[in-house]
Amino acid sequence: MTSQPEITDLRSALRFLSQIPGQLVCTDEAVDPIAELSGVYRYIGAGGTTMRPTKSGPAMVFNNIKGFPGARVNIGMLADRKRVAMLLGTTIDRLGFHMCDALNHPIDPVFVPKAQAPSQEVVHLASEPGFDIRKLIPAPTNTPVDAGPFITMGLCCASDPETGETDVTIHRLCLQGPDTLSMFISMGRHLGTFRDKYEKENKAMPITINIGLDPAVYIAACFEAPSTPLGFNELSIAGALRKKAVELVEAVSINGKSLAKAEIVIEGELLPHERMVEDVNSHTGRAMPEFPGYNGPANPSLPIVKVKAVTTRVNPIMQTCIGCSEEHVNLAGIPTEASIIQLIGKAIPGFLKNVYAASCGGGKLMAVLQVGKRTPADEGRQGQAALLAFSAFCELKNVFLVDEDVDPFDMDDVLFAMTTRYQGNLDTTFLPNIRSHQLDPSQDPRYNNAIRARGLACKTIFDCTVPWSIKEEFVRAPFLEVPDYEKYLTPSAKPLEL
Repeated sequence: MTSQPEITDLRSALRFLSQIPGQLVCTDEAVDPIAELSGVYRYIGAGGTTMRPTKSGPAMVFNNIKGFPGARVNIGMLADRKRVAMLLGTTIDRLGFHMCDALNHPIDPVFVPKAQAPSQEVVHLASEPGFDIRKLIPAPTNTPVDAGPFITMGLCCASDPETGETDVTIHRLCLQGPDTLSMFISMGRHLGTFRDKYEKENKAMPITINIGLDPAVYIAACFEAPSTPLGFNELSIAGALRKKAVELVEAVSINGKSLAKAEIVIEGELLPHERMVEDVNSHTGRAMPEFPGYNGPANPSLPIVKVKAVTTRVNPIMQTCIGCSEEHVNLAGIPTEASIIQLIGKAIPGFLKNVYAASCGGGKLMAVLQVGKRTPADEGRQGQAALLAFSAFCELKNVFLVDEDVDPFDMDDVLFAMTTRYQGNLDTTFLPNIRSHQLDPSQDPRYNNAIRARGLACKTIFDCTVPWSIKEEFVRAPFLEVPDYEKYLTPSAKPLEL
């Protein structure tokens, strides 16, 4: 465990990274938010399922945004697993366990007076002449064919109209007009349940969209059921990660709440029964890149957010991410790992050694489970662990099972296990027509008419573990342990003679 950094918001996170070589780059070079900003970061640090060439790299702050004098945009804060670990005060291989511990020891958020909320230092009301959210917020497009400028790091906060319980979730939001956003809500999200209740009563749902936050808040918000059931406020997980309650403040224009230390807050109402086409302005037929790595079709019917106000800090920093980047992978994948650790740990104590929600699955569709068979009775429990993983995270599609001597975070090592410890006709389990994620383009009847409906998948278990009875035949080549190997990296004082 590393020491806990003093981070409470985006700015303190940026200050922390600025002190670590190679973790943050600030540039004054002018950049267009329309496709160019994301195009630049694609080469520098996007990673994930982004089309190659791409790589892991530093977070960036762009200080010169074309069309937005004085605006700044941060991208890539969480686009590297090592950086996420540093920001949360842990190590890369313990992130899932660290999140699991926070899940089990929540600290509820607290309210502060408006005078103590930096997010309300500047207030823009939609009723004011000339109000246009598209001129206030430098929301980028990821590609030239995106439906429009998207808010990709907007933490949506709303409450259940019956219980008053609050939930936070990240949704894709497209800027469509001076006071209008479209909102894509994936199946099963709690805010969708709240919206359905409001819509049934023909009422608008108050909502705030919080941008530019402590990385712990973003990561915590990405937990899903069953780990965080309806009524569980994920902000309490962020409080546990920081050992300090997240601060909330009452909104200025709606009956809602927002994060007091956000850089930007959009206050509005999700309108009942009103829908719009996602690419109503661009007519490209495309939405934006999502975690599977594809720029999917524009949604023909999305809920509408009518903006009432925008509040900001003085000189706010817009925060964004590329939809198919490693940043999205980490946001989705690390809470997924914690959820799997939690459920399997309860059912089969001591059997699961680690989990990696792999980058190639966007943090959602694929997980590698490292297990340790301790006795002959453990043979077959790896399959039980895989089934539990599907229960812990319903959108999971493929599970790879590996032994303790395989590094689950190294996909070359995972494929080594698949190549030498797996027979396709013996070690594959198929679970057809089970609900997964609607954004996987292969989960569609048009892909194969055996698929009953969009979002149904054949979930698959790849058992790449050695059978207990022949473990001795699969011992990897033993190398001499040399603890002080790094001393050999000291450059020689003598010139190389050739």
